[in-house]
Amino acid sequence: MSHKATGKVELTVSPLPELTESDMLCCQFGETTNIAKLRNGTIICDPPTTIPPTPKGQDHVSVSLTLTFGEEKMFFASATYPFYDCEEAMNLSANLPCYSCASSRWNCRWDWKNHICEDSSLEKDVIKQNMEEKCPQFLNPNPPIIPMEFPTIVHFEGKNLENYQGRSFKIGNDQFEFEAPVDKSNDGNFSFKTKEFSYGANETLPLNLFIKTDKVKIDSKLMVTLYNCSYGRSDCSLCLAADPGYKCVWCEEEGKPSKCIYENLCKASPTNTCPHPVITQIEPKTGPLSGGILLTIMGSNLGIKAEDVKSITVAGTKCLFREKFYSVSTRIVCQVGNVSKPLHGEIEVDISGKRGSSTNEVQFTYQQPDPTGISPTKGPQAGGTILTITGNNLETGSQKDVSVFLGDVPCNITDFGEQIVCITGQHDKVEEVHVMVHHGNTKNKLDSLFAYSKNPTVTKFFPKNSFSSGGRNITVTGTGFDIIQSFSIVVTAELHGPSRRKKRQIHSLDSRKFEGKDIAKINESTIVFSSPPILEDPENYRITTLIKMDGYNLVLNIENNDSFKYVADPTFENFTDGIKKQVNNVIHAEGSNLNKAMTIEEAQAFVGAEPCNIKTLTDKDLYCEPPVVQPQPKRRQKRDTINNLPEFIVKFGLREWILGRVEYDTRVSDVPLDVILPSVIFPMVAIIIISIYCYRRKSQQAEREYEKIKSQLEGLEESVRDRCKKEFTDLMIEMEDQTNDVSEAGIPVLDYKMYTDRVFFLPSKDGEKDVMITGKLDIPEARQQTVEQALNQFSNLLNSKSFLINFIHTLEKQREFSAREKVYFASLLTVALHGKLEYYTDIMRTLFLELMEQYVVAKNPKLMLRRSETVVERMLSNWMAICLYQYLKDNAGEPLYKLFKAIKHQVEKGPVDAVLMKAKYTLNDTGLLGDDVEYTQLTVNVYVQDGGTDSVPVKVLNCDTISQVKEKIIDQVYRNLPCSQWPKADSVVLEWRPGSTAQILSDLDLTSQRDGRWKRMNTLMHYNVRDGATLILSKIGISQQPEDNQQDVPGERHALLEDENKIWHLVRPADEVDEGKSKRGSVKEKERTKAITEIYLTRLLSVKGTLQQFVDNFFHSVLNSNHVVPPAVKYFFDFLDEQAEKHELKDEDTIHIWKTNSLPLRFWVNILKNPHFIFDVHVHEVVDASLSVIAQTFMDACTRTEHKLSRDSPSNKLLYAKEISNYKKMVEDYYKGIRQMVQVSDQDMNTHLAEISRAHTDSLNTLVALHQLYQYTNKYYDEIINALEEDPAAQKMQLAFRLQQIAAALENKVTDL
Repeated sequence: MSHKATGKVELTVSPLPELTESDMLCCQFGETTNIAKLRNGTIICDPPTTIPPTPKGQDHVSVSLTLTFGEEKMFFASATYPFYDCEEAMNLSANLPCYSCASSRWNCRWDWKNHICEDSSLEKDVIKQNMEEKCPQFLNPNPPIIPMEFPTIVHFEGKNLENYQGRSFKIGNDQFEFEAPVDKSNDGNFSFKTKEFSYGANETLPLNLFIKTDKVKIDSKLMVTLYNCSYGRSDCSLCLAADPGYKCVWCEEEGKPSKCIYENLCKASPTNTCPHPVITQIEPKTGPLSGGILLTIMGSNLGIKAEDVKSITVAGTKCLFREKFYSVSTRIVCQVGNVSKPLHGEIEVDISGKRGSSTNEVQFTYQQPDPTGISPTKGPQAGGTILTITGNNLETGSQKDVSVFLGDVPCNITDFGEQIVCITGQHDKVEEVHVMVHHGNTKNKLDSLFAYSKNPTVTKFFPKNSFSSGGRNITVTGTGFDIIQSFSIVVTAELHGPSRRKKRQIHSLDSRKFEGKDIAKINESTIVFSSPPILEDPENYRITTLIKMDGYNLVLNIENNDSFKYVADPTFENFTDGIKKQVNNVIHAEGSNLNKAMTIEEAQAFVGAEPCNIKTLTDKDLYCEPPVVQPQPKRRQKRDTINNLPEFIVKFGLREWILGRVEYDTRVSDVPLDVILPSVIFPMVAIIIISIYCYRRKSQQAEREYEKIKSQLEGLEESVRDRCKKEFTDLMIEMEDQTNDVSEAGIPVLDYKMYTDRVFFLPSKDGEKDVMITGKLDIPEARQQTVEQALNQFSNLLNSKSFLINFIHTLEKQREFSAREKVYFASLLTVALHGKLEYYTDIMRTLFLELMEQYVVAKNPKLMLRRSETVVERMLSNWMAICLYQYLKDNAGEPLYKLFKAIKHQVEKGPVDAVLMKAKYTLNDTGLLGDDVEYTQLTVNVYVQDGGTDSVPVKVLNCDTISQVKEKIIDQVYRNLPCSQWPKADSVVLEWRPGSTAQILSDLDLTSQRDGRWKRMNTLMHYNVRDGATLILSKIGISQQPEDNQQDVPGERHALLEDENKIWHLVRPADEVDEGKSKRGSVKEKERTKAITEIYLTRLLSVKGTLQQFVDNFFHSVLNSNHVVPPAVKYFFDFLDEQAEKHELKDEDTIHIWKTNSLPLRFWVNILKNPHFIFDVHVHEVVDASLSVIAQTFMDACTRTEHKLSRDSPSNKLLYAKEISNYKKMVEDYYKGIRQMVQVSDQDMNTHLAEISRAHTDSLNTLVALHQLYQYTNKYYDEIINALEEDPAAQKMQLAFRLQQIAAALENKVTDL
């Protein structure tokens, strides 16, 4: 319907709920609700009074439509309804207003007189729908391609221009801000003259041209292609091989470098012949005497076409040209011939009579490969054995030229170097076979034979089963294990039977695999493996366990069909009230199926960190004998322990159960009163007197200690004050440059979809490969339409409050519905309901009230929102992230981005150890570089390949590794582009040209400094690169790859990755002391390491002082109620205040904790620690360490707990000790200021949420989210159906029936209804 129309909207809904005459039907279009009528099964609605504006780039706006019935407005269906706008339809195709209007799917027509697109027109002379070919238009430009930087006359035609006779036209392009008059010739055609266009980023660029008359655009189908002769044609042959239509010539002008340009731009006579060919690299550098291998020759001016290659000789021997591998000017491939003896010589090519030879550094060697031995000498018939071949000159030719055969069975080569490594294939006999190694045409038979032996067998295994959580040691006895190199366990679980699926039939199996590699080979007949964890409900699956032994897969099954089984994990009952009292003699734990797959010898129990000796293990009971003295709780859980009581932990295999805490019996036996008085009271009085004296003395000592620490802190601050001033001044100058860059390129804020993807789904187990980020669903094309329709029905079902509340409650009752799944489920739900955020907020509010009731009844209100253990808590996190996106973008983003850039700059200003990830300048003491590294700042001039002729000055350190230098160069060169568009450091090559020579710089090469098994990473200092040096940054291509090979000897790169080689950069790890050093030297090394913190901690103060203003600015931006406060924050804080008042909670600490856990700790700390969630940036590990310290300071500022300082206090608390009190006051004032603000009504909040939905829902992967949500419905189908059938409201709306229909459509299954 047109947004200007006033007609009725007729809707058909199937299935309709059972309605009576008393049920009132309502239609809700967006915010407008009207009474609807039901006529002959059709629902008739009035259109909304206000229709939202049409989004840019669209010709319609979709308005949400919800249908309800009854006084309680029970939801039963929803959809989106389109309202089209012809005025926007004309803008869909650039430069084609008439065509866009007339070809629209809506009933639009083009009024050429008034130059508008309308629903209807009083004018008779209009262009109606589907008559777009009658539009006035310009087309057919000639020539269709034009050169860069040269003005060209372009002719073109006009069509249907009868109504524009006598008018003048102008042609132009917005990208180049170009506009020129159009000339009309006598034959009725048109022409214009281009300007000198300049564009160097690509070889060609399509240019769309518009036509105007009287300031309105006439349809223009004119598109020409700009081309650049210079792009990608660095030598003469490449230039002359260009498409003749481009008219490119190789221009050699005196005093200028030769280059490829358009013929009319060359002021000298262009050359028709190219210089002599140049050979720069060959691959491979060696070959067998018999020849037969392919040699790749690379260089420049190697011919314009394959016919130009007349002859090739290698070390004086003819090499047969292979035309199909030829690449113009840059690559020739030939097959080397045979020689009678080893030779070493140059490569010579004849290109159309011009000869070129390789230099002394580029030579080919004929040599005779001589394989001498193999290891191992036997393996299973099934293959899979990793065979290593040793000998002399094995690295002859390249890997593709070499093949290995065991008899007539090929051996797949995986590693080629000084040794050849291959994986044996399957053989049909048990026998010894000859080993043949082929290098090109050379065949060598080894003296050693390889024995194919019988595949291993299994005779028995014990125990016969395992809990589904795995971790049980299984001993397998058999034969032939000695010939196996690698073992692994693969468990396959296939869903079988109907599995109690109500009202539907299943016709396919769902198969999943689980792998375990924890296997030990005891001897030739015994192995022991640890059962891998699998699904939690193994009884619903057909379980098959395989032992993979090299290439042989053996089912764990013995002669009587006794296979290895999995059983469901046992269940334990938690202690009453979480505490087991009076446990001095024995602890009793109750449960079920405790000994189904566990013995008393295997089971483990712990009290705190100490073992509890298990005495009895039955199906339902476990008894163990605790330690005599009550242990301390485990350190990792100490913060959560009440009254310092230890936990009672039961461990079966890989799974642990914490049943509660234990309390020892500390009661004394009955003793006569006359004995107690003298033996207890008098010593007690003496102890009290002594305690008072000790307490007063200790208090005075503690006070003196505090004053001493305070004095030391002030002294440290004073000692670094001058240094801070200098560092701060330098940083502000640098940040001013950064600010200019920000002003020029803008803060790289992610778009809404990328932001929500990273906040919601990047922390998931699949990370960037999560289906919600990729948006890719594996659905057959034939079923896509069916699945999409079913998912839309499922979306309607989710919009039923009764269904969604039942859905969430049912999932949270499932024991296997883990905390990670709750987080992921809530994020999926957020995306699926994004189109109706008002409804999402209502659901969140309902669940929140239930959660609050639980904590208040349990009298633990302070614990609410402490973690994200429920779906609603994660929904709150996502709600805050959605509502605060615009606030981040407009207000808090800039100070956060400047803080991030300031930390990054400060860290990179000093040395950063690329191996240890420690920096000289940091806020984190664990990331502090513990040595005083000498370094010098250099400014290098960087030229970027194909990036223009101007160099870019980049500041680096001479102690930087080559990768660090690349990162700094990329950071500077591409600073005006988002980080996601930057090239990766490992995808570019850095070349240093100290003179006429060139050297590729790399982190590790043959020149790297060695010391035993240690190898040091190369730095600029290692290469002796000086201040003002010239570096060239280029992308890795064919031309660079051989240069890497030139620097690395055969096997060098592989050797760098082996365990015996250890890499270091600035500082060797403190715990790695060479064996040659004396014990006394090792002790001195350790003592020196211990002193590092005290020596270098002043650097923390220096960095802290330098960054202080940026930290303060960020804190002020998010904790200042006098500035803009997002409406969502005010709305939710008021909600918390109202609920506290309703439940009569007078404790201000509780309300403070609620607010802190809902906003600062739930949202701001997450964004502060992960700037890449909101910005398109890369957060380096050393920068992340400093951000973590600031985040911890932010967390400390939001608590009311006082932190007393001591020598053992963490360094970050000491570092920000003086500021914490100020930050705490900021938080208190922020909460107080929000409370005093004008209230945000439900209507205002819903309006704000509706705007967010309209602006961003279309960009999200809603269908993917619905598909993923359905997987949970599928997994817990029976439980959800039961819950819906037991709920009266759900019964009335037939929700169970609707879910069954959706399930049948989505899974392509039939129902028995």
